[in-house]
Amino acid sequence: MLVPLDVTVLRSGIPDTLPGRALNVCERGMGAIVAGELVTGESVGVEIRLSATGDPLRTRATVRYHDKLQYGLEFTAISNEQRNTIRDWAKGIKPTVDRGSSTGVLNGKAKPASEPRSQYFRHAGGGGGRRVAKRKSRWKVLSVAAVLALLVATAFWWRWSRSWVELEPRAGNTQSASVEKPKAQVPPEIMQKLLVHRVEPVYPAEARRQRLQGVIVLNVVVGTDGAVMRMRPLNGPDILAQAAMDALRWWKFEPYRLNGEPAVVETTLAVEFRR
Repeated sequence: MLVPLDVTVLRSGIPDTLPGRALNVCERGMGAIVAGELVTGESVGVEIRLSATGDPLRTRATVRYHDKLQYGLEFTAISNEQRNTIRDWAKGIKPTVDRGSSTGVLNGKAKPASEPRSQYFRHAGGGGGRRVAKRKSRWKVLSVAAVLALLVATAFWWRWSRSWVELEPRAGNTQSASVEKPKAQVPPEIMQKLLVHRVEPVYPAEARRQRLQGVIVLNVVVGTDGAVMRMRPLNGPDILAQAAMDALRWWKFEPYRLNGEPAVVETTLAVEFRR
């Protein structure tokens, strides 16, 4: 499910907010399509709207991976309450938020106070303006501000619309491609030779506490562009299997060719977790 989000980048002291869609969200981070350029290693602010009625989840993240307008973002400042919100959302539970408070109430429990809004979400140019001596001048200033706000909103809407005209088909292709059947079964050793980008899995802390380790084998379908289209674990504990899939979704291969043409293929890949 595509989740709306905004990514805010602070460059030269000026915040720039980019609209986007999260392709997947977990407690450690998310994969996203963003209507703008981000740089690997860059720190950004993210605002994720998991619920149409609740307040958005706001935190900071680091760009760990990018391919064109697709990015992997790792959360760097996420609280336990926000983790619980993501867990509840993933289970299909709609979080209840007291909109009258900046901290709110999550599932009937008071949320502890956290830092207000990050610097990434502050509006530039805040603070009181000069006092206007005459009421007529005050209304003139307000009128100019209203016109400027309308122009900014119009420009933002145009930018958003143009970006998603380009981005939504790409997201839709991911879903439509899921029904395309593989043309060949490729041995793992051959696919490993075609691997051009690998992301190492994150060993879950809970798995370490449970002393879980081993090799997770996954059935993987790779598209004509070399990207992982879909996958399913064939063995292992769920917590390790999920960590393996979170990493594999960012792997990239050279397209496998049949009769000289790129083809959708199926293979098996293994990810090892060792304490």
